Amino acid sequence: MRRANGDGRVRIAILARAPQPGLAKTRLIPRLGEQGAASLQRWLLQRAVATALAADTGPVELWCAPDERHPDFEVCRALGPLRLHRQPEADLGARMLAALAQTPAQPTLVIGTDCPALTPALLRRAAACLRDGDDDAVVLPAEDGGYVLIGLREAAAAPFAGVAWGGAQVMAQTRARLAALGWRWSEPATLWDVDRPADFDRLAALCPDMLDWLREAA
Repeated sequence: MRRANGDGRVRIAILARAPQPGLAKTRLIPRLGEQGAASLQRWLLQRAVATALAADTGPVELWCAPDERHPDFEVCRALGPLRLHRQPEADLGARMLAALAQTPAQPTLVIGTDCPALTPALLRRAAACLRDGDDDAVVLPAEDGGYVLIGLREAAAAPFAGVAWGGAQVMAQTRARLAALGWRWSEPATLWDVDRPADFDRLAALCPDMLDWLREAA
């Protein structure tokens, strides 16, 4: 891949789902209830936006589902400079590609909202892989076999083609696609995301303030 042009800034695109009761964090509804699961999604959403803004690597964009009109997305705008976009109705790979293609020649990191272990320092480290090194891509694998961040020096569809999204082979398939392209990439850290009750317990230990948030929201 040729080196991208740009101003040295690395954009961060956050893919986020609105915290709608019954539709948010569905695997945690038996544990938290519909309202509790939606409140957790709201907490994760705001944390992800605040983390991306604090990293200060470049512009931050929030890619919203089902659309950008949900009031919680507007609340996020109060956290700092943030541009809202609507996610297309497509699989995860196509949605990530849409975010990358918004400014195709600018290095961009794509994250979700489900990884509370992601920090501003890690985002800066991932951005540096694209900005300062020879990497074409950077990925932060997840412990469950997926990944919590992917960054590309330039937008490209090939890393997302034919990946079985949601399965335990996502990271392995992504490595195979990057290797087939002849790209260089880094994997600075392996993290975890919040999907299951055990993940929630881990989150509670890491961020006890989250429990206060849920109690106040109940």
